[in-house]
Formats: sequence, C-alpha cells, structure tokens
Amino acid sequence: MDLHGESGGVGGASLVGELVGDVVMWRRPDVSAGLLAATVSAWLLFDSGGRYTFLSLASNVLLLLLTVLFLWAKAARLLNRPEPPIPEMHISQQVVNEVAALLHSGLNTVFSVFYDIALGKNSVLFYQVFLCLWIISIIGSLTDFPSFCYTSIVAVLTIPALYQKYEECIDRYMRFAYMNLQMYEMVYERFSLKCFVRARDVVIEALKDP
Repeated sequence: MDLHGESGGVGGASLVGELVGDVVMWRRPDVSAGLLAATVSAWLLFDSGGRYTFLSLASNVLLLLLTVLFLWAKAARLLNRPEPPIPEMHISQQVVNEVAALLHSGLNTVFSVFYDIALGKNSVLFYQVFLCLWIISIIGSLTDFPSFCYTSIVAVLTIPALYQKYEECIDRYMRFAYMNLQMYEMVYERFSLKCFVRARDVVIEALKDP
C-alpha cells in the first residue's frame, strides 16, 4: 500500500515537473501565453490601478456568472429551450491523491531540512537557506508580495525561453563581458599596487626625515 502511494506520488511529481517545464519553455504556447496574459492582467487590475481586489473581483465575476446561468435556465424551462450546457463538475479521487502525495512530499522535505538545520547536522545547507531567506527579506523590504509574485511569474515565463532562443548570442556576450571584467580587474589590481607602493614610499620617506 505504501509502495503504491509512493510510486503514485513520484509519478505525479514527474508529470507536474514535465508540465511546468513545458509551460516555462513555451512548448505549450497556449498555456504559457494564457498564464502570462493572466498575470499581466491581474497586475493591471489589482496592483497598478488599485481599483479591485482579488476577493471583490472574484465575487463580482461569480455573481454575474451565476445570475446569467440562473436566468438562462429559468428562461429555457419556460420556453422549452435547451438548458445551459454545463458539464457536471467534480474532482476525481485520483487527482486528490496526487495532490495529497505532492503536498506530503513537499512538507516532509521542508521538515527534514528544518530538522537538519536545527540540530546542526548540515552547515552547508544552513548557509544556503540563510542566504536565500536573507535575499527574500531584502526583496520583501523593497516591494510587496503581490508585485513580487507578478514579477517572478513574468520573469520565469520570459527569461528561460528567451535564453534558449538566443543562447549562442547571450553566451558570446557573456564571455566578452567576463573577459572585459577580468581585464579591468587586472588593471585595478595593478593600479592599487602602484598606489600602495607609492603610499608606502611616502610614509617611509616621512619617517626618515628628522
């Protein structure tokens, strides 16, 4: 029973990972474009204009949808017309099991990391988590959580796909920038060494004078 659940969780995780990879790399352009458009629209509605909140917009949309469907169904019965073509909506037990398995695996991973860090078993992991939390704290002090989510989604949906498309050009410019950085670093080290030697000579000459 446990083996079956673990295999189902692993299979569900692999399917979810494959789906996320396809969406990020635009191998499913309809889903990627829809998610990007939804993110930009949500930012314009909730954050940029500030006219709506998510709760008020969701309530208004559901209210309008239910009102239209209710009146449509009532009118269809009175006029002997077909009712609204609404499929029966339900969540299968398999989907619930897969989501529960993914949630179970993720929470166990988080708890395991916390346990290892709290007992001082993994110093490298502690420094990695500390650095990540510190960066998140800095970003959180510069922006709010919704804007950070919108920006992160847009970046995830654009940067990897653009890099894959223009990989050779980007790598060439990155190598050129790295070479220039090394050159300027060498120039800076030589200049710093000359300044240090000059300052040392001046101090020595000043100390020699009576």
